[in-house]
Amino acid sequence: MSQDFRQHLRQRPRRTRQSAALRGLVRETSLSPSDLIWPIFVRDGAGMEEPVTSMPGVARLSVDRAVLAARQAADLGIPAICLFPYTDPALKTEACEEAWNPDNLSNRAIRAIKQAVPDIAVMTDIALDPYNANGHDGIVRDGVIVNDETVAALVRMALAQADAGADILGPSDMMDGRIGAIRDALEAAHHHDVTIMSYSAKYASAFYGPFRDAVGASGALKGDKKTYQMDPANAEEALRMIARDLEEGADMVMVKPGMPYLDIVHRVKEAFGVPTYAYQVSGEYAMLTGAAAQGWLDHDKVMIESLMAFKRAGADGILTYFAVEAAKLLRG
Repeated sequence: MSQDFRQHLRQRPRRTRQSAALRGLVRETSLSPSDLIWPIFVRDGAGMEEPVTSMPGVARLSVDRAVLAARQAADLGIPAICLFPYTDPALKTEACEEAWNPDNLSNRAIRAIKQAVPDIAVMTDIALDPYNANGHDGIVRDGVIVNDETVAALVRMALAQADAGADILGPSDMMDGRIGAIRDALEAAHHHDVTIMSYSAKYASAFYGPFRDAVGASGALKGDKKTYQMDPANAEEALRMIARDLEEGADMVMVKPGMPYLDIVHRVKEAFGVPTYAYQVSGEYAMLTGAAAQGWLDHDKVMIESLMAFKRAGADGILTYFAVEAAKLLRG
């Protein structure tokens, strides 16, 4: 090797890659259990853990088991869980009245978890699909998902969840004007401290299939959700949706799905600088766990790498079904 070549190697980036200690010193992005929110599915019954076939390792939990899951999450340093109900099909109607029943499955789970594990934050889902005979996030009239009537129903649902003790409300429906309507109703009901994490940029994605199996909505769904969820081709629209929801009173915003939309996560954080979250959705989870089960990927390595990608893109936190597994690994 010539002397001239060596003179150009005063900078050797490989120097700081030589050991775990050096790599740790220069690492730009960190990941910890406090970055995670654990979505769990709840169902009626007692002592039950019903596996979700399309999501290996995930189960629908009866409320008593959901309480145990919340305690496990808190012990691992996971700050929040997010509840999704598997509603008895007999309770599903076109008017979705069960959504705001004070004693519905979600509200019973909220109260039980907050009583047993008061320090964990309980996040909820605000959308009508678990209660809708048509499987849609909104009320359907003559084949059309109606906006304003749906918003009125979502407000009733939000107030019931706040009354039950929810810490974070997660409107995931993508109806126009729902954040402002929910915020005004919360203020009027003196729920001043209830936080809204809006699914502001939720795309009409093909990655949601296993989730719909988990909440029992896939069989009921008639048509698709393209008239209210976003076109996957659009990015500027996502920024407009974020700006709108912040103006209407959202405290935190979410991009969903996650990894296929890391560019949106980055742009949102850069543009607004607000608490920004991403959802590593069921299809992403199923792909990674399925490939790992076949021996095609290293489960733990791709799990952590995928979660780190969210943080690197600018997400403040991630909703992920890997939360407990990742927290255990991160804690050593």
